[in-house]
Amino acid sequence: MVDPGVRLIRLLRASHAGERAAALAYGGHARSRAHHPEEHDGISRIGAEEVAHRQRVGEMLRELGSGPARLHEALFATIGHILSFACHVSGWYAAMYGAGWIERRNIQEYVDAARFAASSRRPDLAAELLEMARVEWDHEQYFRGKVATHWLRHLLRPWSAPAPREELGRERTGGGNALESQRAH
Repeated sequence: MVDPGVRLIRLLRASHAGERAAALAYGGHARSRAHHPEEHDGISRIGAEEVAHRQRVGEMLRELGSGPARLHEALFATIGHILSFACHVSGWYAAMYGAGWIERRNIQEYVDAARFAASSRRPDLAAELLEMARVEWDHEQYFRGKVATHWLRHLLRPWSAPAPREELGRERTGGGNALESQRAH
């Protein structure tokens, strides 16, 4: 079994690179929606929140005596640039759908990171990571709402819905907040 601290660092490295890809992609996505001010503003806000997450995750990695993974960073920067361009040519539904699907994955990534933090020598990071999961949940809901307005939703159904926002970090079976109970011990 891999140490939770090692798993936390691995996941934070992936998140750090992923947030870069997301920020780059949302830059292109917002520009492609420039003639729709409400969507431009919403996507720009989400992009700014991704940049803030990336900055904080980078700080967490340094606090843990680690840093970004160069290969992940290069790969995800390339992906972000490709997605940024693709938003201009893929069509509205594909861009909104893809963004929502990715945000859905990011929710779980931060919930898992919070669990690893709570199980490692850094339980102090768990609450902050759960808050990042909640912000990602808000992003997913934004894109889910957009996808729900389009006729293509009947052909390409939305991804599975995440747990309710207030339940993020709770075990499905014990009722209480598992992260809180782990920190108390």
